[in-house]
Amino acid sequence: MASRPSIFLVGPMGAGKTTIGRQLAQALGRPFHDSDREIERRTGVDIPTIFEYEGEEGFREREAAVIEELTRLPEIVLATGGGSVLRPENRHALAGRGLVVYLKTPVSLQLARTAHDRNRPLLQTEDPEARLRALYEQRDPLYREVADLTLDTGRLSVRQIVRRIEDRLNRPTAS
Repeated sequence: MASRPSIFLVGPMGAGKTTIGRQLAQALGRPFHDSDREIERRTGVDIPTIFEYEGEEGFREREAAVIEELTRLPEIVLATGGGSVLRPENRHALAGRGLVVYLKTPVSLQLARTAHDRNRPLLQTEDPEARLRALYEQRDPLYREVADLTLDTGRLSVRQIVRRIEDRLNRPTAS
């Protein structure tokens, strides 16, 4: 049994999961993994290319396999893709194998952070703000379902978020 739980970061695109995950992993002395980067490493192509050839469904199949594998690694920090919570098997793996932190982010901040990022196939649309709002409506209940801790990235700095997660880890647990 692992002495310290793995930490899984969930939340919408532009929430800062990768940035926060890297800093958290460094602060805790743990390995850091990013499910989207792992998919790209394994396929040898970027996510928009996967979407182009396999569609969102093909991407979600690859994502589920990577989530299943990475959530089994001991004492890691994992940044997941924004849509990772869409599949019940992913939610089950995340909630059952570690501490899940929902990095909640206002749509306005997501829009600002993703405005010039062409590596986000779901935002290649006439109205990215409307798409982000629709994704929030669909996914927020799923993030909440799996989350052990919710932190607002629009109100807290990266350092504050890392500290709050560390504080949660250091809290004694009831037996």
